[in-house]
Amino acid sequence: MSDASAQPVGRGLRLRPLGLLALAALLSLAVSLALGSVAIGPDELLAVLAGGGDALHQTLVLELRLPRALAAFGTGALLALAGALMQILLRNPLADPYVLGLSGGASVAALAAMLAGLGVALVTGAAFAGALASTLIVFGLAHGTGSWTPTRLLLTGVVMAAGWGALISFLLAVSPVERLPGMLYWLMGDMAYAGSPWPVLGVAVVSLLVVMPLGRTLNVLARGGLQAAALGVAVRPLEWTLYLLASLLTAVAVTTAGSVGFVGLMVPHMLRLRLGNDQRLILPASLLAGGTLLTLADTLARTLIAPQQLPVGVITALLGVPSFLYLLYRSR
Repeated sequence: MSDASAQPVGRGLRLRPLGLLALAALLSLAVSLALGSVAIGPDELLAVLAGGGDALHQTLVLELRLPRALAAFGTGALLALAGALMQILLRNPLADPYVLGLSGGASVAALAAMLAGLGVALVTGAAFAGALASTLIVFGLAHGTGSWTPTRLLLTGVVMAAGWGALISFLLAVSPVERLPGMLYWLMGDMAYAGSPWPVLGVAVVSLLVVMPLGRTLNVLARGGLQAAALGVAVRPLEWTLYLLASLLTAVAVTTAGSVGFVGLMVPHMLRLRLGNDQRLILPASLLAGGTLLTLADTLARTLIAPQQLPVGVITALLGVPSFLYLLYRSR
């Protein structure tokens, strides 16, 4: 992260892109509610949201599409916000929420629960516990008997992710054939079993309220730990806070939708290219843009080959890979 891109942005200049992103978020939710195996026109959609409309449309919108769209928005918001925090913590613009092996820990625990024949609620709880356990393991190994650095933390996470990957392959190899489709869908990211959207939305809002007052301090930390310490920032407690918060956000997102890649990597990175590196703008912008992206991706996953559905992780990968390659090409 360059110092030139870390200049503070005025309040008026911050509100303008945030307003556009909020409008895009509302439009993405409207598109998600309108499109599907049964298309619903704008007038009928407004009637349903106002409490009227056809009974079938009410069921489709209020009971099926709206909870899933809100869950997708909340999951994307968490991943993008976690990615923005990880990029500050590791001082690496290409860090993402899964870089420390959190997704691997959640995946191993969830697949083990599926293999044991546990219900959806217990699988969700196992995924959350696995993500938090991976967080504690990585943090403990990276800290050791001394202090951890961003490089040490990153390398420990990469090694742990490789270990979790080996365990995932083992669980898939020994699983009964009839359970493999559900396990693979979960690994690729699937919003079909997301459940209630309110926990993930609540965590997103509370997390943003927690980090926004730290915006100026995070701008200093993004320039480097030594410079931040010289300016009076309590670097180590702040880094612990960012690490634990990003881990919690990732754990909740993975618990809700499985492993959805590229959202936490691409969204904050592309926003920094367009809007600069003022965290007071990047953090709320990441939340809105990440939610919008995953909502639209889930809409594509539901409608592209309807009535069949694709895992949303397939859509984000198809969008993320060429975007990432384009960014690498431009960075030359």
